[in-house]
Amino acid sequence: MAIVDIGQQGYLLRLAAAIVVILLGFIAARVLSKLTKKALHELETDRVLKEQAGVTIPIEEFLSSLVKYLTYFIAIIFALNQLGLTTFVLQIILFTFLAIFVGFIILAFKDFIPNITAGFYMHAKKLINEKDNIKFNGIEGKVLHVGLVETRILVKKKEVVYIPNSLLLKKEIIVKK
Repeated sequence: MAIVDIGQQGYLLRLAAAIVVILLGFIAARVLSKLTKKALHELETDRVLKEQAGVTIPIEEFLSSLVKYLTYFIAIIFALNQLGLTTFVLQIILFTFLAIFVGFIILAFKDFIPNITAGFYMHAKKLINEKDNIKFNGIEGKVLHVGLVETRILVKKKEVVYIPNSLLLKKEIIVKK
């Protein structure tokens, strides 16, 4: 007959609680991810962003994955807390992870942010409007659409040229109304 002292019993209970927390967290992550994706799909987020802002990023997939992995991470933190391992080292790991994540986000949107900022500026100042004829950097044509990220121009060869809005603000534009 094995003798289990009270300290070992407490540790086994904490270990069992940590396992239950991880399992529940993983189940919750899958459910929340699917709900997020379904809700965004019902709102037609990808289509609306593509039509209104010209953004072709699969935002539904991105946000549902983000919710899933964030829930995984929170479940792991709670499980480690059950084991009594939430120490200074865990906080350092958390801050390192967040710093890397923020770095990736900044790198992913390094071209997007200036273009969308320029788009807002162009809309506010009404610098270029649809149906304007413009000349920009050797390109001459009729403006089809001024989006938040890019501007579409129909050139004389019946081709459509997409110009990022940040470039439009950096160079000289000749507008013929």
